[in-house]
Amino acid sequence: MSEEELDLVQKVREELEEIEVSDISEHSARFEALHEKLQESLKSIDNL
Repeated sequence: MSEEELDLVQKVREELEEIEVSDISEHSARFEALHEKLQESLKSIDNL
């Protein structure tokens, strides 16, 4: 894995940990934002 990929994985893990301890009312919006971030990352990997 490249340094950039490792950085992304670490950021996702940190975000998931933050979501876990956040108020449940925030979960949906935060998961959606994280999902969008991951989709954009995958698109850039696939050059779409």
